[in-house]
Amino acid sequence: MKKILAFLISFMFLLTGCNQEESSDTLARIKNFKEFNDGEEIVLKGVMKNELTLVRKNGGFVVKGQENKYLMLDIFGTFCPPCQKEAPEIMQYQIDNKDKFNIIGLTHFENVTDEYVVSDFVQKYNAYYFITNDIKLNDRLAEQIVRDIGYTSEIALPFKVLLKDGYYQILTDNNTGKFGVKYYIGGIKMDRFKKDVERIEQIGK
Repeated sequence: MKKILAFLISFMFLLTGCNQEESSDTLARIKNFKEFNDGEEIVLKGVMKNELTLVRKNGGFVVKGQENKYLMLDIFGTFCPPCQKEAPEIMQYQIDNKDKFNIIGLTHFENVTDEYVVSDFVQKYNAYYFITNDIKLNDRLAEQIVRDIGYTSEIALPFKVLLKDGYYQILTDNNTGKFGVKYYIGGIKMDRFKKDVERIEQIGK
């Protein structure tokens, strides 16, 4: 019976995503939220002791020096089953498309060390893409993202957006399968994501 219950809980996570209540500290930061300015540079420190710089552009973000690439911003939690399950597929996609695709993972709804993220997520789930674990900055970026796209519901993890040249792209809703949203909620479906990229590239031609 316990095994069945555990399976059902994991299955529901895969369908809908993970959710945790926001702390009073997070709510206070949102209340005192400060918008990022156009052209502002945001230095991100990775859990693997690496760095990259985001630049505010066209109402979204690009990676400095890699402005021509698609940028996926992934708001996730190391504790989240869908986040764990999808990590190897996302890693493989970045490897296969390194000339045109970047992913940045933003830890959210948790307070853990960089070392924990590396040992219990990066190494465990082959998530060797760029991950930053700066709580305050990640909360601010997450809030900026949802404001940018007009998302007013509570975030469920994982929560992703895809940008090109700083513009948020139109995507297919993970839950309904309908095209026309600017986010993915819950575990990503790679076939659907690849079709979204193909559609974006066709429109751009």
